[in-house]
Amino acid sequence: MNNPLRNFSMMLEALAELQPEIEASLPQPKPAAPSLSDSLSELGPLPREALLLGLASDGLPVLLNLHDPHPGPLLVAADPGAGKTDLLQMIAQAATEMHEQGDVQFGALTNYPDEWEHLAGLEHCVGIFPTYHDSAIDFLSSLSGWAHANKGSQQSILLLIDDLESMEHIDFDARQTLRYLLLRGPARRVWPIVSMNAERALRVESWLEAFRTRIFGNIQSDHTADTLTGIQGSTLKHLQSGLQFALREGDEWLKFWIPDLSEGE
Repeated sequence: MNNPLRNFSMMLEALAELQPEIEASLPQPKPAAPSLSDSLSELGPLPREALLLGLASDGLPVLLNLHDPHPGPLLVAADPGAGKTDLLQMIAQAATEMHEQGDVQFGALTNYPDEWEHLAGLEHCVGIFPTYHDSAIDFLSSLSGWAHANKGSQQSILLLIDDLESMEHIDFDARQTLRYLLLRGPARRVWPIVSMNAERALRVESWLEAFRTRIFGNIQSDHTADTLTGIQGSTLKHLQSGLQFALREGDEWLKFWIPDLSEGE
């Protein structure tokens, strides 16, 4: 049976093998991924507690169990233009399409709220908050209060922070609130999923220990990749920018790609 998700994954693997030749030629356009709606339709029903992160090379979904706090908050680290915002927005859109509003909601903190405007009208969205505005601090505070009181609710809230470095500019009390959410949030159904510019890792070094689970996009510097992964020789420069990511699963790398947010056929 023809499987478009598996076929696309195979195409990415073929591109990876040809990468040295591609790099020696003119820049190539990003392959067109299947849409999110088509991908979810192809996958069929998924567990109620599942959050879609992407599709693996075998076409199977890469999922986060929202009812299991063990992975902790998620860090998405990559170079500029590698698709960090795309991944966060895909997660938000997938949560909306996969879950009832009473099960999962999301809010986003970003330096560029215009980039998130198309998601602001979704019923699962509790708000798009500019990081430079007091509303962002208020949102963190309200989430902290909700997490403190939440000892039995089945609802999960995704705290999407698009650029960890922007949190360096919030006041002391807000920083302490964020540290609480990073430490205790997943156990109380608040899931921080945070992007970071890999090139500026030293500027956010004090936050990094909070993230056990790290997702990586294209990182051209091998030194930066080794530092962030803690693994020598963990080259990430061949991941397709804006499309492909990887995370550690035991001693192996799990590569996955993100569906496109355009409407399916």
